Amino acid sequence: MRIAVTGSIATDHLMTFPGSFGDQLIAEQLDRVSLSFLVDDLQIRRGGCAANIAFGMACLGLKPLLVGAVGNDFADYRSWLERHGVDCDSVHISETQHTARFLCTTDDNHNQIASFYTGAMAEARLIELKPVADRVGGLDLVLIGPNDPDGMLRHTDECRHRGIPFAADISQQLARMADEQIRQLVDGAAYLFSNDYEKGLIEQKTGWSDEEVLSRVGVRVTTLGPKGAVIDRRGEPSIHVAPAPERGKADPTGVGDAFRAGFLAGLAWGLSLERCGQVGNLTATHVLERVGGQEYELGQKEFLERFTAAYGAEAATEITPHLRCYHP
Repeated sequence: MRIAVTGSIATDHLMTFPGSFGDQLIAEQLDRVSLSFLVDDLQIRRGGCAANIAFGMACLGLKPLLVGAVGNDFADYRSWLERHGVDCDSVHISETQHTARFLCTTDDNHNQIASFYTGAMAEARLIELKPVADRVGGLDLVLIGPNDPDGMLRHTDECRHRGIPFAADISQQLARMADEQIRQLVDGAAYLFSNDYEKGLIEQKTGWSDEEVLSRVGVRVTTLGPKGAVIDRRGEPSIHVAPAPERGKADPTGVGDAFRAGFLAGLAWGLSLERCGQVGNLTATHVLERVGGQEYELGQKEFLERFTAAYGAEAATEITPHLRCYHP
């Protein structure tokens, strides 16, 4: 299954605030917030939603196609991704802009306040998907992740025009894009990804009820944080996927991207939606246990052991023939 992952490619600047954001907010003055948080540390990591997802898929043994726009400072990052199995031949290199920057502060409750500098990502709107498809002999699915808004709309329209199934993952751009644009990105998606908060925001901004959204997409996948995930289809009972137990919580940045990586890997392997969600949850757990969206390692033996412990021997038997982790 040939899957193109479009979206942001960025450098993450991750900071930690030793307290709660909520304790610093005055309910009667939320219309004029002016705050500065003294943080304990700064860690710079490779990131960007599309790059994180592609990295996770490659660590599970796939060869995802990364599609996005970066600056000419991308060489080291590209080498890292290609060494782990990501196809970067369709990444656009800007002649004038730096690679995007994500600046995020996390509090003790794992709440986050973040900003995103677009940089070269703005040139994603220049990328045509047909040359990508022609290069690899066609595309079976395109994930349209958070990116330059015009780029997201262009990729969605091109998928519709060329009859390529697409997965909508608006995520961080829900706050930026207009209601009509959200409707354009959602309508006709084979898969719609969001977390539970974004689910409500999608319904608010589109003006569609949950049932109306389900009538316009094939599968709706909603992550629930520590409660796992739920998978919905119109006219079908919901599938709740229990979380995979974690061994600690380091930082939530990139957890949702890792879930998508595991879910898409399951689709590529032809697994059931429940199994896709289970692979997604365990992949996400690995990210939660590290700081940074690409600082984890997936070991073949350990992944299967943890998968068996979380979801049972029968489930593990189904994924074993497909799983090809980067590490033994």
